[in-house]
Amino acid sequence: MSRLPVIVGFGGFNAAGRSSGHHGFRRTVLESLPAADRQETLAGLAVLMQLVKVSNDCYVDDEGQVLTLAEIEQRFGQQILDGTLVRRIEKRHLDVDAAHWQKNLTVTGEAGKPFSFMTLAKQLPEPLPTDWVVEPLNATDVMVTVYDGCDLKVDSYRSLAVKSAGQLPSGFEPGELYPSRFHPRGLQLTITAASDALHSSGLNWDAVMAEIEPDQVAVFASSIMSQVDDNSFAGLMQSRLKGGRVTAKQLPLGLNSMPADFINAYVLGSFGTTGAVTGACASFLYNLQKGIDMLASGRARVVLVGSAEAPITQECIEGYGAMTALATEDGLRAIEGRDEVDFRRASRPFGQNCGFTLAESGQFVMLMDDELALQLGADIHGAVTDVFINADGYKKSISAPGPGNYLTMAKAVHSAMQILGPDRVRRNSFVHAHGSSTPGNRTSESELLDRVAAAFDILRWPVVAAKAFVGHSLASASGDQLISALGSFRYQLLPGIKTIDQIAPDVRHQHLDFCLKDRASETPLEACFINSKGFGGNNASAVVLAPQVAEKMLAKRYGEAVFADYCQRREATRSKARSYDQQALKGQLATLYHFGKGMLNDADIELSDSGIHMPGYAKSLSFKVDERFKDML
Repeated sequence: MSRLPVIVGFGGFNAAGRSSGHHGFRRTVLESLPAADRQETLAGLAVLMQLVKVSNDCYVDDEGQVLTLAEIEQRFGQQILDGTLVRRIEKRHLDVDAAHWQKNLTVTGEAGKPFSFMTLAKQLPEPLPTDWVVEPLNATDVMVTVYDGCDLKVDSYRSLAVKSAGQLPSGFEPGELYPSRFHPRGLQLTITAASDALHSSGLNWDAVMAEIEPDQVAVFASSIMSQVDDNSFAGLMQSRLKGGRVTAKQLPLGLNSMPADFINAYVLGSFGTTGAVTGACASFLYNLQKGIDMLASGRARVVLVGSAEAPITQECIEGYGAMTALATEDGLRAIEGRDEVDFRRASRPFGQNCGFTLAESGQFVMLMDDELALQLGADIHGAVTDVFINADGYKKSISAPGPGNYLTMAKAVHSAMQILGPDRVRRNSFVHAHGSSTPGNRTSESELLDRVAAAFDILRWPVVAAKAFVGHSLASASGDQLISALGSFRYQLLPGIKTIDQIAPDVRHQHLDFCLKDRASETPLEACFINSKGFGGNNASAVVLAPQVAEKMLAKRYGEAVFADYCQRREATRSKARSYDQQALKGQLATLYHFGKGMLNDADIELSDSGIHMPGYAKSLSFKVDERFKDML
């Protein structure tokens, strides 16, 4: 029997806030929550956004006045709502009304005559233009006479067509949670998101590693845009053009494998398998497939999977904008039919829309094989049985949707029916659509889902779309979807696509049921299909089972007595997870960053013909018997 990959921890940060404890999901369904849950999540966001402080384990305002949860909601509720989810781009990223660029300016003298200017000798170009004559004025200054004119680049500012994005909550800066010197924002998100996921499990990492061999852990994480701010590739590419210099960190920290590398080196201290798989906007699921394959095959016992993306930069906005892929201010104005634009409704999956909305996000899940999870008393939040990936075949436009997604979704539904049975999939499953909010996606994905539903005799398949709330975070997008799906399992609540009033006329939905309002499920939510599409023909669909389904499977596999013992030991894990959640709500996120900690000397590694002993690890790495090719010689 195959090992079942189960999710034992999850965490991260996006425009909805902190993912662990389901708080990010709660933010997206805030109006549908009981008062206690709503106020708790708002209080956590208030601390994250630095609107409220914590003193002596109490929430206090700037004057030190103790605040109740209800008072926080009353005083700061609207400010919290306004400072989360998709909204107008804040100036901490860039000024979209006055974005900097350099304008070319050709300068000549009057009537073709020479002209002169003074400058510092050290600022002269090398080599000098042939029509320049330079006369020293003193030790530092020179007079330059230009005979044929010259081209200058002059600072200029203009309004960007795109003005909305899914941004981290206002006032929250991930780099302030640990010593993040010169770290690009995407890697700051990696460190903080991975830490949140690990803490959310309620398990001690050293205790986990004591039960497995050093190489039985794996990390798969990436970003598709690499790191693109001044501390990484943007600084590398721009430094000389801006008259600066390249630093030693900009190139290596810009690599798209750095999320996995940072986790291995500074969070886990891992000697296990590592990888950074990219498949455009489906990258999180590409990494998830590697993770569950490692667990199912027994090559790993624990896997950390995720992505981190920080693309809210002028270059990314203008690049995707040049492809006409993003929702522009004028496009939204045309849709809404009024001059004033509601940027909070910029991301409009399956409604009248004009492009997607960029977003920043870091999302990670911690998975184990079912045997180790029971052994450690880990809490199970769901199980991932399959991730299917298929390309589009021959294409004319590399960015256009294609037929590969039909393969992934159809195989995913068929796979789930093999596990749950056709009737339970028809009654108790839902789809987390890619829902990018482009006109092309709304028609192509709705037709795809409708045809798959028809093929498997699904009559009213619920469809939700997380990008309506948090935008499109590129590599992390399907991570945002998975985190939201876990929230739906926990609360049995489907989040509505609340940025639209109705689906567009060209959306096909004979067999689909698009949730436009939050909806309590009438039947148990037992399976979710995460669908993701990416530029270049990268299609992925995942099958995620609800925790109650995974528990029934494990009770049957191991027997009621073993499972009952596990449930008893699981209470301690849940208690630790709740303790972390309460601390995190008050800003104590305990971000893990171990710079230079516990490094091993090569000489201390003990080698033998049966295995490798690593100092500091309870178990040695043992060489396995390999008989795969025994009969071929």
